[in-house]
Amino acid sequence: MDKKWISYLGLAMVSIIWGANFGVSRSAMETFDPILFSFLRFGLAVPFFFLILKIKEGSVGLPWKVILQLALIGLVGVTGLEIAVMYSIKYTTLANASLLNVAPWPIFAALFAPLFVKEKFTRRLGVGGAAAIVGVTFIILGGEEGLNLSSDHMIGNLLAFGVSIFGALYNLACMPLMKRYSALRVSTWFILFGSLFMLPLTIGSWGKVDWSGLGVGHYTAIIYNVLICTIVAFVVWNASMFKIGAARANFFRYIVPAAAVIAGLVFFDEGITAWQLLGAVCMVAGLVWISTERKQITPKAVEA
Repeated sequence: MDKKWISYLGLAMVSIIWGANFGVSRSAMETFDPILFSFLRFGLAVPFFFLILKIKEGSVGLPWKVILQLALIGLVGVTGLEIAVMYSIKYTTLANASLLNVAPWPIFAALFAPLFVKEKFTRRLGVGGAAAIVGVTFIILGGEEGLNLSSDHMIGNLLAFGVSIFGALYNLACMPLMKRYSALRVSTWFILFGSLFMLPLTIGSWGKVDWSGLGVGHYTAIIYNVLICTIVAFVVWNASMFKIGAARANFFRYIVPAAAVIAGLVFFDEGITAWQLLGAVCMVAGLVWISTERKQITPKAVEA
């Protein structure tokens, strides 16, 4: 029996977790500097990653050449992308940032995939992806903010669009390494380096936080980000992405803004419009269409 559905379920679960984190993190940003909060998320997760890796696989090491590769991936995929996302939100509207961060990412992943791995862009993937793009566009633009392309937001728009390009490349760069090492080992090392590169950028932010005044909500936000959004999410996402391919996996990122809309309703009483509901239907239909494609087996595709 084809257990591919487990990987698709994992991708959907992680996307919901990341979408819900918009509400959790927005509350935390009132207390923490964005870069400091990102460092806490990834930095505190590093010891857990190494502990889990040691328990599960018995060792944590990698060849120096691979470590250097993962250092570069961590710099781009964790440090660079996290900062770019935060400042894209700062310099443009939330609708712009969400649309430009999310919508082009899977397209670039599908286009760049042949450069890194043996993945075909099938007709079903194209049709399902198009339906998902329409859906996520309705979800984002169906809100109160809409899309604003004025020159005042151009810096943020360019940053958000850049996130899609480099995010897709970062995902694909991990794929060849996961053929030789586990998703857990790869994730552990690039998150370590991403955190180390982010640390110097937090200088000056630590003293601005009233640490003695932190409440249960602040610690809950930190724990959710460290344990759920980082440790669980990264391991499940990378393992699932390796099973079904980067092109298909990245289309499941379209669930993130839908989950963020629901988080806005739960945390901040933000309304949901008919356009957003229609978008959710289109998006789900597209993802179901992609996930039900039968795997084409050819002698060339069989891995030793």
